[in-house]
Amino acid sequence: MKQKRGAGAVLAVAVVAALAAGGAGFQGPPVVHAAVPAAAASGPVTGRQLPDFAELVERHGAAVVNVRVMTPVRATAGDQPAPEAEAGDPLSEFLRRFQIPVPRGDARPGAGLGSGFIVSPDGLVLTNAHVVQGGGEVVVRLIDKREFKARVVGTDPQTDVAVLRIDATNLPTVTIGDPSAVRVGEWVVAIGSPYGFDNTVTAGIVSAKARALPDGTYVPFIQTDVAVNPGNSGGPLFNMNGEVIGINSQIYSRTGGYQGLSFAIPIDVAMKVETQLVQYGKVTRGRIGVTIQEVNQSLADSFGLPKPAGALVSSVERDSPAARGGIEQGDVILKIDGQQVRGNMDVVSRIADMKPGTVARIEVWRKGATRELAVTVGEMQPRATADAGAPGAGPGGRLGVAVRPLSPAESRAAGGGGVVVENVAGAAARAGLRPGDIILALNNTPVKDPQSLRELVAKSGKRVAVLVQRANAKVYIPVELG
Repeated sequence: MKQKRGAGAVLAVAVVAALAAGGAGFQGPPVVHAAVPAAAASGPVTGRQLPDFAELVERHGAAVVNVRVMTPVRATAGDQPAPEAEAGDPLSEFLRRFQIPVPRGDARPGAGLGSGFIVSPDGLVLTNAHVVQGGGEVVVRLIDKREFKARVVGTDPQTDVAVLRIDATNLPTVTIGDPSAVRVGEWVVAIGSPYGFDNTVTAGIVSAKARALPDGTYVPFIQTDVAVNPGNSGGPLFNMNGEVIGINSQIYSRTGGYQGLSFAIPIDVAMKVETQLVQYGKVTRGRIGVTIQEVNQSLADSFGLPKPAGALVSSVERDSPAARGGIEQGDVILKIDGQQVRGNMDVVSRIADMKPGTVARIEVWRKGATRELAVTVGEMQPRATADAGAPGAGPGGRLGVAVRPLSPAESRAAGGGGVVVENVAGAAARAGLRPGDIILALNNTPVKDPQSLRELVAKSGKRVAVLVQRANAKVYIPVELG
């Protein structure tokens, strides 16, 4: 099963589905069954009625916005014109009307679609970092159709949160809720722009809380069964009080579309990021330098725990805050500052939220007994990136990309080697490479790591064919190195 983030609209699929439904045969006007009055029912009505979301949407939907990112993309010789429509074919004629001819070799804008919501009346907007990645012009459209060019205040890829600012005042805003009060099974509502359809409302229930995903982040996601599709990314998740409790961020899907598993960033995590980005322009997080794993029943029995609980320390970095504080391999972290640890996500998120220099009181289980340790929290450093241009050059080298090695999860998804693009400039940006792309090969030579990409670029001529995996698709992108 593959994890998907927001992507562009797939209009043709919707068109085919719509026409197929229309061609199923007209059976005459629908039969309307009269409602039975409550008094005529065979027995008393029991249980709760289904919720009505109309008032919630009317009161809070105006603060939800459409986010569009315009990035220059070059048309290449690989762009083929659509086949000629057959005479009398209504589907081909319909699709033809939606085509925009682009001369080969000319620059054309590529539009990335997403959603967002206004958190301050003077124009602060929250969305996903992956919605605005790529450095293109960001346009925010309000529900009243006004459009504003937005400035990206900052992004935080680790939580996938971005803060935008638009030049406007007296804007409608959302109300921020408390994700910790959310209960599994309660109704929630998403508003966003799936496939570009502005202010689309979908509803469902909370399926789970504090869900960890295999993407290297520390976000304790809220899992729901709300229909979330490409373009919903960055939009708000509301509770029934009309309060935002999360930012719709990811889906799990085999097809690229919604399949009942959607994940939202808790709004308290996002608001902490927003505060730091606005005040300092960056996000600072704490770390102690341990690798941890979940405690199952077998491990609990092995370590003498009465039940599976806490997080097992599988390794401790040398000379790390944890090592200096006395944490050892094999310890089970049970509490942090007196609060029970439910699992890995608790440890990672709580430590990350701590300001570097804070002394954390960590209770561990060791050799059949508990003990409390004082650990001074260090600062988490951003993941290092390696430039793939000329040696010693910045992202403006021959290829113009800064890359990093794949995480284990990314490596499994990509089927082996490759590198992740962290930043683009110069030749790569002009050709249409984007942050988040996985470079698999250069001129059909596999890329194993940043060093191998650097060496391949150095040996290349003026033109290279870069094999890129983007979402579920693999595509060759021709790059003029000069």
